[in-house]
Amino acid sequence: MSQTESQEECKTEFRTESQEECKTEFEQPILAQKACLAQKPCLAQKPYLAQKPCLAQKSRKPTLAKKSEDEKKPDIQEQKEMEAAFSSNFSKCIKGYHLVNDSPLKESPWEDVNATVLEASGCSVKEQSKGSHQSGADIYCALGFLSNKSAQYETGRQSFKLSSYRLTTVCSNKSCGTMDEIIAEIQARKNFQYYSILLRDETADGCYYDWFLLPSDFPALNPETYEWRPLVGKKGKNKNEVIGWETAPHANQSRMSITFSMSSQLWLDIRVTEEMMQYRMGSCTVGKRKKYNYIQLFEKET
Repeated sequence: MSQTESQEECKTEFRTESQEECKTEFEQPILAQKACLAQKPCLAQKPYLAQKPCLAQKSRKPTLAKKSEDEKKPDIQEQKEMEAAFSSNFSKCIKGYHLVNDSPLKESPWEDVNATVLEASGCSVKEQSKGSHQSGADIYCALGFLSNKSAQYETGRQSFKLSSYRLTTVCSNKSCGTMDEIIAEIQARKNFQYYSILLRDETADGCYYDWFLLPSDFPALNPETYEWRPLVGKKGKNKNEVIGWETAPHANQSRMSITFSMSSQLWLDIRVTEEMMQYRMGSCTVGKRKKYNYIQLFEKET
């Protein structure tokens, strides 16, 4: 079948359904009846982890070791002590980074800085992805598997955007796919238990940072908690054509979208809420006044 025929078949699929069928299919929310925590307990007590173990068998990062069943895990008291140290060590590490860098911390360097913060706080790091561009877990530590993300704050530190998986195997211009298949693919790729997200707010004089450690199935980050619908083009050659998928606004005004022309990549537009702030591990403000260049740092240490 030609690409043109495939696209036409895809279009026909949505056009030939009765209005009542479309209403039933797309207006019923795909909800994952998961309650959020009213208060912030220690990391070990969060129900997200108890309900969703690491999907090691479907890992896209084979270089990260699987956790041993009999490996000693931090007890509740140890985790409380770790969390108490996170804020202090996060601030120290960010300021240390900016002793030699004016540019903001983000992307691959965040993984190394995050690992340093964890280790200094008593959370042993077993393995890192070392800047690999594969999707999935980046750090394996005493808390489990972490996926590192970084983004810039928008709308006065009220929201931020994250890019996620490319989903061309389950939806594209050639085949629109179904939301059951798409959500199943997204969830199958989650081989980690936490998102470790570094958010920044850049100014002319410096940079403000927040560090969030969010469960991988935190509602705003979970596609199952959204109501999905076809994304229809509004102008040009794709006007009135299905060009991807989008969600209705979440209860907290967060959104997700998939656009076929952008490699069917999943994008998350996340609203910062009071609930999310419960998972903030640290914050820090630094000025753009680095103290050393790399040569000066080398000479200082030799």
